[in-house]
Amino acid sequence: MPNKASLDIRSPAAATDDTEILNRSLSLWNSLTIGFATVSPVAGLYAIIGVQTVVTGGGWFGALALCLVMQMLVATVYAELSSQIPIAGGAYKWARQLGGVTAGKYAGVIYVSSTIAMLTTTAYTGGVWLALFFGSGSRGGLTLVIWGAVFLILCTLLNLAHVNVFKLVISLGVYAEIVGSFGVALLLFFFFRQHSFSELFQHLGTGTAPSQTAAFLAALAISGWAFIGFDACSTIAEETHNPKRMVPRAIFLSLCMVGGVVLFNSAALTLSFNREALVNTSATSDPVTPVIVSSFGAWAETPFLAIVMIAFLACGASMVQYTSRIVYSMAREGNMPMVLSRVTASKIPRNAVICVVLLAGIGLLFGLNDGAVATIIAFGTGGLYAMFAMTTGVGLYTRLTGRWNPALGELRLGGWGLAINVAAFFWSLFEFANIAWPRVYAVAPDAPWWQLWAVPLVLGSILGVTTLYVLISHVRRDSSIESFDV
Repeated sequence: MPNKASLDIRSPAAATDDTEILNRSLSLWNSLTIGFATVSPVAGLYAIIGVQTVVTGGGWFGALALCLVMQMLVATVYAELSSQIPIAGGAYKWARQLGGVTAGKYAGVIYVSSTIAMLTTTAYTGGVWLALFFGSGSRGGLTLVIWGAVFLILCTLLNLAHVNVFKLVISLGVYAEIVGSFGVALLLFFFFRQHSFSELFQHLGTGTAPSQTAAFLAALAISGWAFIGFDACSTIAEETHNPKRMVPRAIFLSLCMVGGVVLFNSAALTLSFNREALVNTSATSDPVTPVIVSSFGAWAETPFLAIVMIAFLACGASMVQYTSRIVYSMAREGNMPMVLSRVTASKIPRNAVICVVLLAGIGLLFGLNDGAVATIIAFGTGGLYAMFAMTTGVGLYTRLTGRWNPALGELRLGGWGLAINVAAFFWSLFEFANIAWPRVYAVAPDAPWWQLWAVPLVLGSILGVTTLYVLISHVRRDSSIESFDV
């Protein structure tokens, strides 16, 4: 039988202090839009298309589709868990309740550090679009850091505003995503297509990768960026109406919608532009606008930039909310300062929001060094896949040992649940190793050695510090027990 404590959707801290209870004000649509905005097909696809073309040479559509299918398996495990344990913090809370306090500490550290790295990356790239929209001519490191800071401030204000304002902006971001990505892709596909469909599967291995196999594995690793963030729906479960039913649906729908848009858009862009154009523009901060303007004309630049900017702001605001709820949940459990678990009169964990934004802002300073930015991007993606592996691994272990019984949740998959969990676990392990693998051909020729080993170095350092903290905590606890006994 599963541990009954694992089925309680409120922690002891929350149960004793109403000021620490979040406001349950989100509908299925709101949860879905937050998940959609966090994954963000605009931010996901536009960030990887140039790199994919340079490294693989082309033909990476198949890897993108495979990555989506396998991520659907991971999302299924998340949906099973959220249908039974819909608690703020999502995967962190599941690891703690099903795997134990120590497992929860490791999960929390990995989760928070990875999502903050992703927020830093989103702020840096979102700042680029802000700068472009407002006509900033400088592309220097300091200028982009400043614009990234402005981006974070806007995301902070949206998170501290009334919940209806937040929901409105996120909805506008989703509409902007649909117009700016899917709408543009439709026009490109039907009116500006230059190649046959075979172009989607040609030229693999003609880029910097030394072989077709290396190119395909690299394409899988790069594709991983486009399909993360669906777990945001689970971290806001305590703010969602009827979460055991609504959150699993939001997880599936957000990833399916984003996946469909990303696949169609990637096909439309690949079939509409020649590879040389994508390769040449991938060296800039904005690889897409030049080719959009070349197809539709100069008039399209400003509205396109506005649409993408709104989409990025919605993505950034969603990521601030997503990460702050993990911090809030950890603080409520005593794994972070308790002050971060306090909420305002309007039930917003303001201290957690500010903490997350400040940490992401510090990360922006690495934007003064292009190599450091690449390291943050690599770690953010690799760290989240490490979290996927840990979550599916804890789920698989507790499922097999009887500590977790998925049949007690709202989503019941029967025997299929175990098969999906096994496949999701091994996929997450594989993709994490694939992302972390050092690829000389995927970075700048003069990249330092530590950039190649960014994911294992950063993650190893974080886990090492966490292990030291856990050991010291155990020693102190044992000493306290002995003193009490005496």
